[in-house]
Amino acid sequence: MFVRNKQLQYPVRVDRPDPLFAKQVQELIGGKYGEFTVMAQYLAQGWSLRGAEGNPTLTMIKDMLLDTAAEEIMHVEMLATMVGMLLTGASPEQQADGASANPAITAVMGGMNPQHMIVSGLGAMYADSNGNPWSGSYVTAGGNVAADMYTDAIYEMQGRLQTARVYEMTDDPGIRDTLSFMLARDLLHQQQFLAAVEELGGPTAVLPIPAQMTADKLGENSQYAYAFMSYAQNPADTTAGQGRWANGPSLDGKGQYSYIAEPFALGLEANLPPAPAKVFGGLPGDPVGDVQMPR
Repeated sequence: MFVRNKQLQYPVRVDRPDPLFAKQVQELIGGKYGEFTVMAQYLAQGWSLRGAEGNPTLTMIKDMLLDTAAEEIMHVEMLATMVGMLLTGASPEQQADGASANPAITAVMGGMNPQHMIVSGLGAMYADSNGNPWSGSYVTAGGNVAADMYTDAIYEMQGRLQTARVYEMTDDPGIRDTLSFMLARDLLHQQQFLAAVEELGGPTAVLPIPAQMTADKLGENSQYAYAFMSYAQNPADTTAGQGRWANGPSLDGKGQYSYIAEPFALGLEANLPPAPAKVFGGLPGDPVGDVQMPR
């Protein structure tokens, strides 16, 4: 269950209303890597994590996921409060005033988001900075705990990157103070998921993903499992073969990286037969294919 109180996790202060900046903050709420996404993602992963009973490591990771999800709810609350403060006193006239005061900003941002006035009545929305509604397709909860931990670290990295960019887009001391707190929390979050990989045994235990499908189970294709392939027409034009991914022991400890400098093709071009008549894939008189039932 969830409980709540009337306190914010961290104070939210806006020194001056700014409808244009409210539009930018929306990315941190409803963007692909926004707080609403990671909140939903950690809840989904925690609720659906299997095998935790009797497994202290998985129990610990499940608790961590749900604790962090609860914190992300708080971050949505803080950002929604910030947007509301930024929109305080906003009016349709302010959009025109902003354009005349700073045409460069308006050219980039397109002015105040009209949905803040028309749809939400000067409140935050579950939408990004362009007004696109938040989508559940942003959430990744694949059911493989190691894969999810790596995914979560990436989401926190991308989210922190975007928060840092928004931080640099304002000189409002109150907003910067709140965002600096969120930057501090996201620093921990992106590293806690990599620490969770260590709890699972580290890269040599969890990689490749899925760890059960190792190279030795791929038959003749195992020769390509640790080979970096270059597709430069002239091998001398690329330095990719000098990278760590093409030389030395593999990160999973189960192979040796190698480099294939010359591109090659093992297959032939596929020529598909004509579509059946009722697909109407051609012109009158063109050949048509047969209907084939799945086997």
